[in-house]
Amino acid sequence: MTAPSELDDSFHVFDTTLRDGAQREGINLTVADKLAIARHLDDYGVGFIEGGWPGANPRDTEFFARARQEIEFRHAQLVAFGSTRRAGTTAAEDPQVKALLESGAPVITLVAKSHDRHVELALRTTLDENLEMVRDTVSHLRSQGRRVFVDCEHFFDGYRADPEYAKAVVRTASEAGADVVVLCDTNGGMLPAQIHAVVATVLADTGARLGIHAQDDTGCAVANTLAAVDAGATHVQCTANGYGERVGNANLFPVVAALELKYGKKVLPEGRLRETTRISHAIAEVVNLTPSTHQPYVGVSAFAHKAGLHASAIKVDPDLYQHIDPELVGNAMRMLVSDMAGRASIELKGKELGIDLGGDRELVGRVVERVKERELKGYTYEAADASFELLLRAEAEGGRLKYFEVESWRAIVEDRPDGTHANEATVKLWAKGERIVATAEGNGPVHALDQALRVALEKIYPQLARLELVDYKVRILEGRHGTQSTTRVLIATSDGRGEWSTVGVGDNVIAASWQALEDAYTYGLLRAGVTPAR
Repeated sequence: MTAPSELDDSFHVFDTTLRDGAQREGINLTVADKLAIARHLDDYGVGFIEGGWPGANPRDTEFFARARQEIEFRHAQLVAFGSTRRAGTTAAEDPQVKALLESGAPVITLVAKSHDRHVELALRTTLDENLEMVRDTVSHLRSQGRRVFVDCEHFFDGYRADPEYAKAVVRTASEAGADVVVLCDTNGGMLPAQIHAVVATVLADTGARLGIHAQDDTGCAVANTLAAVDAGATHVQCTANGYGERVGNANLFPVVAALELKYGKKVLPEGRLRETTRISHAIAEVVNLTPSTHQPYVGVSAFAHKAGLHASAIKVDPDLYQHIDPELVGNAMRMLVSDMAGRASIELKGKELGIDLGGDRELVGRVVERVKERELKGYTYEAADASFELLLRAEAEGGRLKYFEVESWRAIVEDRPDGTHANEATVKLWAKGERIVATAEGNGPVHALDQALRVALEKIYPQLARLELVDYKVRILEGRHGTQSTTRVLIATSDGRGEWSTVGVGDNVIAASWQALEDAYTYGLLRAGVTPAR
C-alpha cells in the first residue's frame, strides 16, 4: 500500500476526512463511500489518508481489507488510527494495537492523552503510567516496521493547565520513535496568536517534529493551522470541505491553496492544485451534501463579482479584485448581473457568455436599464444565468429567440370528494408552422404544465427528450397583499452535460412557473444548437 511520492518528506498534508470528517452530523459513510473518497484524495495528491480505526467497528476493518485489494495508491499512504495501549497491559498484548498492525497500513496514528485531567478522569490512570503507555505503544509499532504519528489530544487545553506535563508527552512520543507529534486543538477554542506562541515554545523546548490538528469552533481552524506552520509545524491535518464533529475541522482545500499559493510550499504533485475545485465538489457528492457556494477557493461564488464598481476595475485588470487567478484552483470568475450592475458588468458577462456586444454603448445601456427594470419587479438574474442570456440575446439580436409561439396554456386542479386530486394542463402553441395542442396530467399543476409542454414540443424538437428539471424553488416576494403577493420561481434544468437556471415572476406560482419553464426549454434548444425560427 505504500505509494510512490513526487514530494520529499519535509512537509506533510494529512487528510482525516474518512475518520474525523465522518463524525459530522448528517454524514454516514458506507465502505464504498470511503473507498471512493480515498481515491479522490489520492488523485488530489495528499501525502497521507487516515482511513479510520480498524478493530473499533466492522466498517473500518472492512475498509482497510478492501483498500489493500482495490486501491493502488499513486500519491498517498494509507494511515490506520488507534489509541495507545490500555493501562495495566503491554502494547504487544493489547487487542486494538494488534488490530492496527493487522490492518496492513504502513503508517499508524496513535491518539494520546496530553491533558493531565483527561489522564486522571478519562483514562483513570496516573500521569507516569500514561507516559509509559505512549512510550511502549510507539516503540512496539516501530519495532514492527510501522511509521508512527502521535496525536496529542486536547494538547492546547492541557498545555494551559500543566505545560510541563503536556511537553513531557510530546518528548516521550518523539524519543520513542514517533516521526511527528501532532498538537491537537480538540475543543477548537484557540486563536491564531495563541497557537503560534505554544507551537513555537514546544518546538524549542522538545526538538520534536510537530504537526497541527485544528477544530473550527472559533471559526479559526484554517488560520490556526497556518499560524502553526508559521511557528514551525511541518505536518497539517485537515478534512475535505472542513467536514467534522460539531462545526468541523480545518478545511483541506484553503489550507493547501494557501500553502502552495501564499507560502510557496510544494505540497501537492505537479498540476494537482488545479483539481482543487473538482475534488472538493466530487467529495461533496459522495457524502451527499450540497457544495458550499461561498467556500473559499472552490465555491461557485468564490470569484463572483456583482458590484458595478468592481466590474469596472475587473474589466481593466481582474487582479484588482481577485487575490488569485481562479484557474489556479480549477475555478472560474463569474460576473453576476443584478440591479447593481453597470456597463462593465454587462460587457464582461456578455464576453463570458460568448456574446460580442461590439462596444455598443447604446445596446449595453439598454440591457442595464432592462435588468434594473425587471429586478425591480422581482426577477433575479444573478441566480438565473440562462434567463439573462436570453434577455441579452433578445436586446442584441433585435428580438427574443423564437423556437415556438405560445397561443395559450391552462392548468386545472380538481379536488374530488374522495380526497384524491387530479392535475391536468393543456398547452396550445405553434412550432415550425404547425399548430399543436397537447394535454397531460402531472403530480401538480406545474408538473402537468411541464409534461404538456414536453408532449407538444418533443414532436418537433426531439432534442428536448434529454432535458430534466433538477430543482424548483418558489419564493413569495415582500409585499402586503397576502395571497396576492408576487411570486418568483427559479428552475434548474439539465441536459446531462450541464445545468442552467431560469427565472419567472408572476402574480401566482403557476404563471411564474410557466415563464421559467418557457425560458428553460428555449435555452435548452439553444444549447442543443437548434436554429431558431428567425
